Amino acid sequence: MRLTRAAVLARAKAAALDGVRRLNCWGSHLTDISICRDLPNIEVITFSVNGISDLEPLHQCQNLSELYLRKNNIASLHELFYLKNLPRLRVLWLSENPCCGSDPHRYRMTVLRNLPSLQKLDNQAVTEEELSQALVDGEEITAPPARRSVENGCPESTGSSAAESTTETTSELLNLSLEETNKIREELGMKPVPRDKFSSFSPRETDCNRKNRNNVLNAILLLVKELDAEGLEMVQQTVGRRLQAFRKKELQEE
Repeated sequence: MRLTRAAVLARAKAAALDGVRRLNCWGSHLTDISICRDLPNIEVITFSVNGISDLEPLHQCQNLSELYLRKNNIASLHELFYLKNLPRLRVLWLSENPCCGSDPHRYRMTVLRNLPSLQKLDNQAVTEEELSQALVDGEEITAPPARRSVENGCPESTGSSAAESTTETTSELLNLSLEETNKIREELGMKPVPRDKFSSFSPRETDCNRKNRNNVLNAILLLVKELDAEGLEMVQQTVGRRLQAFRKKELQEE
């Protein structure tokens, strides 16, 4: 699926592409992010849990400081070639991509050798010792990856509605573990959920309905951050009606 101009403006709540500073497209089934070439002032991008494989569109995002790409389809660390000349990039989350391989040390050293200005990689602070070691153990990337034969073969977006996207995202969130939930919350700038507050990790938790309730609550709290004022008002009205119905039922039972 291609990320479109309309989708970017809607999610960023901006009037023009050059006004977009933050963009969150977590879990949006994206494969084509070519629109990023037209985002000169973007500072924070969340593209985790998508199908992205090509980072070339990001090489012009000179103001980019935080980039979240966890769980995509990035096959080669040579994609880092397109990030090497981003002067303000300080935070990168690239784990759980095919390019990470089976050797975590070599992967981390290669990323740090090519992006020595990073302060945090995969939610772990970068140390001076690591940067020095990366010069020895990391591979220097001097060329972009070899491209596939079909360069523009990505289909056009079918224009999935916001409601469909929200439903799919919520469905995925309901099955998350504590670790996965906190990874997402970190990317969205939210505080982690304490282990004792997360029902699926509680040894005393045997009630399946309660587990589902808490997971749904976690999902809702994540999705609320995506809503604009109009959406929040709709949620408020719906919650108000539900509360009134519950209170009425309680009074009848008494």
